Amino acid sequence: MDHVGEQTVQARVGVRVAPWGSAHVSANIPPVAANFLLHQPMIVIGAAADDGSLWASLLAGREGFVTAIDDRTIVVDALPGMFDPLSELFDVEREIGILAIDLGTRRRMRINGRAHTVGAQLVVQTDQVYANCPKYIQVRGVSRTECFDPQVHRTKLLTDRQRTRITEADTFFIATSATGLGADVSHRGGNPGFVTVSSSRRLSWPDYSGNMMYMTHGNLELDARCGLLFPDWERGGALHITGRAYVDWDRSRADAVPGAQQMVDFDVEQVIQVDEAYALHWSFGEYSRFNPPSVLEPSSP
Repeated sequence: MDHVGEQTVQARVGVRVAPWGSAHVSANIPPVAANFLLHQPMIVIGAAADDGSLWASLLAGREGFVTAIDDRTIVVDALPGMFDPLSELFDVEREIGILAIDLGTRRRMRINGRAHTVGAQLVVQTDQVYANCPKYIQVRGVSRTECFDPQVHRTKLLTDRQRTRITEADTFFIATSATGLGADVSHRGGNPGFVTVSSSRRLSWPDYSGNMMYMTHGNLELDARCGLLFPDWERGGALHITGRAYVDWDRSRADAVPGAQQMVDFDVEQVIQVDEAYALHWSFGEYSRFNPPSVLEPSSP
């Protein structure tokens, strides 16, 4: 099925490559992708709750907890925890977006499909499977801790501490969806300061040059609802935010931000902060060489 949202965005920005977009992505899991999944200690997932709100979250486990059991089925030996905004949602089948990302090698792949729980596992039937380029991924090393105690904080607005955390972030993940076209999760990265917070209700970020498929923008063209995940890499925490995002096609605004193709504004509706959410911690390695300068640092002369 063609994605009218993606096609609208591609036409707007002048993409002439055809066929191009999610409708032309294979549903099959190639052997190289199955092997990649088998070695991942985490995946990012995204889905819509019963009220229509979109959330992004992270599942972690030991290598081998994500397994492709055939060319259309993935089994994840983990479920969202009790404080996770996606907890118990997959007791009934629903659309899911998955991003498997290796922060040590900057490799990533996206999987979109339908998922439901079977016992303590998540079973995913794939509709779209494809790789992404390594741009804007910061290198991080992973370690495991056996001592973690999740603590949850729910608010309608961003606190001052959360606002600071967002402006210091170099990575976040965004979940989007469009009726009848599936859910999707994508990565966004840049140097600290690439996400700006103008109030407790509003944050913004530049959209950098990507793969020209415009899956995130295409979904937002049809449904502004989306979910953001800002991981606290060093302490294993998670900042989940749901709201609505709007792409600003004003070229003059994007021209004022290094590397920006467009600017995206996000209105906050709900915030769930979970401290010590994961048994994994990540240590920083290096920034991507593709990252443009951010507002927190001077541009090169």
